[in-house]
Amino acid sequence: MPRISPLAESEWGEELRAILQATPPGFDVRLGDNNIFPTLARHEGLFRAWLPFGGFLLGRGVLPARERELLILRTGCNCTSEYEWGQHVRIAEALGIAREEILRIADGPDAAGWTAADATLLRAADELHARAKIADDTWALLADSYDERGLLEIAMLVGHYHMVAFALNSAGVELDAGLEGLPRSTRRGRQSAQHRAPASERIR
Repeated sequence: MPRISPLAESEWGEELRAILQATPPGFDVRLGDNNIFPTLARHEGLFRAWLPFGGFLLGRGVLPARERELLILRTGCNCTSEYEWGQHVRIAEALGIAREEILRIADGPDAAGWTAADATLLRAADELHARAKIADDTWALLADSYDERGLLEIAMLVGHYHMVAFALNSAGVELDAGLEGLPRSTRRGRQSAQHRAPASERIR
């Protein structure tokens, strides 16, 4: 059961209804039919402030869509966010990213089959997750392909999807119908980490 349940449609106010009834590009259902949006709408002011920023990163940023989704999916893995992973698998597939590549993201930047550029992006996501900073050598490699706007956007994108994962995981947002959870290898890694952690720190 979720810790915070999505707002029922009967609870949508007039202004909120206009947002949640929208079907933006990349979605085949209304925003309100995805558990994330009516859950975050429990804090309507925060929800309305967050939407334009998230929408900018998804639709108006400078990063190409494929690279954006590689970073988001790797962040979903790193944060063991079932919902973030499931939503962005659907978006990645709609963009034409191969199923094999999507699943390989869970294996990380050192998995066989990545181009050097893709591996560098995934490594940047891992470094931000682990140390809150892209390492100098990784930054230099990224700078060969991205200008200052792209470099800033990589860091902001990964940071944003950490924030979203924190909210999704903590609120217990459940997968929508048709969304897949994390690959088994990622879930096993999460369970092993929980067993190693002190009881007070384990995810409940």
